Amino acid sequence: MENNAAKPQSATASSAFNELLLAEHVAKSFNGVAALREGFLSLKPGTVHALCGGNGAGKSTFLNIVMGLLRRDSGSIKVKGETVDFRSANEALSKGIAIITQELSPVPEMTVAENIYLGREPKRFATFINFAALERKAQDLLDGIGFPVRANARMASLSLAQTQLVEIAKALSYDADIVIMDEPTSAIGEHEAHILFDAIRRLKARGAGIIYVSHKLSEIFEIADEYTVFRDGAFVATGPMNGITRQELVTQIVGREVKFVEKERPGDGAPILLEVRNLSKGKTFNDISLSVAAGEVVGIYGLLGSGRTEFLEAVYGMEKPSSGEVILGGQPVPRGSPRESIKMGMSMVSEDRKDSGLVLSSSIAHNITLSALSLMAVSGFVQKRKESEVVSEMIRVQRIKTSSPERHVDTLSGGNQQKVVFARCLTTNPRLLICDEPTRGIDEGSKQEIYAFLRDFATKGHGVLVVSSEAPEILQVSDRIAIFKAGKMVDVVDGHATSQQTLMELAS
Repeated sequence: MENNAAKPQSATASSAFNELLLAEHVAKSFNGVAALREGFLSLKPGTVHALCGGNGAGKSTFLNIVMGLLRRDSGSIKVKGETVDFRSANEALSKGIAIITQELSPVPEMTVAENIYLGREPKRFATFINFAALERKAQDLLDGIGFPVRANARMASLSLAQTQLVEIAKALSYDADIVIMDEPTSAIGEHEAHILFDAIRRLKARGAGIIYVSHKLSEIFEIADEYTVFRDGAFVATGPMNGITRQELVTQIVGREVKFVEKERPGDGAPILLEVRNLSKGKTFNDISLSVAAGEVVGIYGLLGSGRTEFLEAVYGMEKPSSGEVILGGQPVPRGSPRESIKMGMSMVSEDRKDSGLVLSSSIAHNITLSALSLMAVSGFVQKRKESEVVSEMIRVQRIKTSSPERHVDTLSGGNQQKVVFARCLTTNPRLLICDEPTRGIDEGSKQEIYAFLRDFATKGHGVLVVSSEAPEILQVSDRIAIFKAGKMVDVVDGHATSQQTLMELAS
């Protein structure tokens, strides 16, 4: 595909005024190390342009330069035909460019309305904030987009997904001509994503251009008109979405052909590893019974608010259920005790790796062994040699790309950070692995590696219970899929013979 794609050198010949944004030969280095060598993107009015690339491809650096959050070392950027060199995000906003970042930054003690219009509040007598008008304005915006969030709610009371919706609404409130969306659906489900897509189509209809970044290829093919691929800090290819297949796009992103994981049915008559009986927790979820056999991957699919994450947390012991029981390997699991769950052979990959899955300021080695230090200790002292051997083996098995196990986790790409989370889980020798959104925010190559790992883990006689808001993902990895809706399990379907449309219809 690369030889058919437009290259940066040829872009200058086009009329700049036909583009909302034209960035050419953009470069940026940090301490002599190139993060971006050849950034190129051409955004036309009334289009969605997917900016694709793996973790570390240079996408975020490029977008931060466009937005004025970083200064470029070289290259040129034109907005509506005018050469620009933004020194701040406010300068970019003044030229009609707004951004939705994947890193959420709410003010927890303020209301939704106050967060959306912070610094732009309607005033009385040019001095006092008109809170009634502020709330009405924010609620009208949220209702117009179709986001189910109350303007008067405190940010601290919102879920991660609702917080993401508020961040999206805040960016859309600027009425920008160019909207950059960096992983806008990373914390929301498919139902909310389609509400966002409707809002994007309205933006397109009024002539706005959207730069859309997502590792969810199904979204890119649904919403984008054009694509540009970055790899290793440089432009690779660009073109119309209807001119490339999913497999071709993945090859462009990764730089090699990626083998998609194929699943095989587990053997009949396998013993039941996990049995959940009539588990309930107040109004969150009610009377759910579910089993996982040895060698089986069971998926859970449901829309935002269906109770799927809360159910996982209750099974693992992070939350205490109000009734019901969890049985692992024939033995009852104590309620509300992750420590006991780990001892019995459970391990959990949580939804938010940066908040609850990792100690970002610590080393890879420390994060990997954090849950299993007691297994490496004699008389209360950790055996450093054994710890080092475990860390080295986990880095090898999980293919964690690092120059040293002492490297801090916050310096790794999202895919490698998630591999560290899996490595930490495996150090406790689990029989059951519980995964909540295990591939959120990571690239397609790393996703396929994680899918392969989950299947391999199951084939060794273990079990996997996994939640994902991506229907294609849950279909690719699961043998059976439990459908959650409004706190109830409404059906269990065959993951080998079910369509994405069926999942959506059952969950809606």
